[in-house]
Amino acid sequence: MKKFLLLNIIFMFVPITIKAETVDLVPNATSAIIIEASTGTVIYNKNEHEKLAPASMTKMMGLLLIMEQIEKGNLKWDEKVTASANASSMGGSQIFLETGEQMTVEELVKGISIASGNDAMVAMAERIAGTEEAFVELMNKKASELGLKNTNFKNCTGLDAENHYSSANDMALIAKELVKHDKILEFSGTYEDYIREGTDKSFWLVNTNKLVRFYQGVDGLKTGYTTTAGYCLTATAKKDGMRIITVVMNEPDSATRNSETTAMLDYGFNMYGMEQLLNKDNVLGKIKVDLGEKEYVEVVPKEEVNILNNKNSNKRNVTYNVELNNVKAPIAVGDTVGKINVIENNKTIMTVDVTVKEDIDKANIFISYLRNLKDIVSGNI
Repeated sequence: MKKFLLLNIIFMFVPITIKAETVDLVPNATSAIIIEASTGTVIYNKNEHEKLAPASMTKMMGLLLIMEQIEKGNLKWDEKVTASANASSMGGSQIFLETGEQMTVEELVKGISIASGNDAMVAMAERIAGTEEAFVELMNKKASELGLKNTNFKNCTGLDAENHYSSANDMALIAKELVKHDKILEFSGTYEDYIREGTDKSFWLVNTNKLVRFYQGVDGLKTGYTTTAGYCLTATAKKDGMRIITVVMNEPDSATRNSETTAMLDYGFNMYGMEQLLNKDNVLGKIKVDLGEKEYVEVVPKEEVNILNNKNSNKRNVTYNVELNNVKAPIAVGDTVGKINVIENNKTIMTVDVTVKEDIDKANIFISYLRNLKDIVSGNI
């Protein structure tokens, strides 16, 4: 497919020069990582690829699959799901579903996100895939699609099981995908709420992630604890336009888990900041649409294009260019029509998809006839 260069612009940015690895932010954690969410840039890491039990952080993958099903139209927030005997029998953290009880998808996702309900997670797994086992296959398939090298799921709850493992790096990459869904952050950022409200079975949900209440900007994501996994936490917070994701695994207790996560968040926000190259409204130019009711359409980034910088270092040169494909109508907002390449030291450090600013339908016969006639008269054919 033919591509052509549209833009080549130079920006000055601040590089990352301080080695975060030399700072022991989490002396009690077996494994940890800090990444910036939009770029995936690693700010800090410690044994980040070590295979460990992830406990209920496992549920982040389940939540990601739920959100994808909702976006595809296969699930609706107000759909009622019936709890099976299997789901209602789940031990550990739960929202105390009864066999045959019906609850909306939204209530169940609240129960997973806020209270880490194992029963709610299994009920949703069975709704999507028929059985928990089939849902776990989808989880592992998604892990492969995301390029996770040190993850294997045996259940959807995170209860200890042989050969059920992940790593801090892989948990951070799952979280990076999950935070793209703002609705999840509404739930995971809620400290307390109710399900079955207005009934005699009203149930109070209190977030297992206490940093939601005690650290400004924290709006997720998932805690975890089992005797094998120890105390785990994937946290995320946004400040000054930058979202950070942190993961700690196998902490000795919840207080240490929270304090060391706080230290990582403080480090990330104190030492780093975002520079924005482009936002989603920046028009990159126009592209011709073959057979379209409009001949040309403006193109924009699919997502913000950001660069992570250390706040105390020398400047660097960063460039970007845009490559566009030939496109044919119909074309819709969200369809990929090219890519933005962000380049540093002659290497592409990031690519972001380009889409059209508006939907373009196929031209009708009359418009096509007039356009062809114009081309004949002007000598373009």
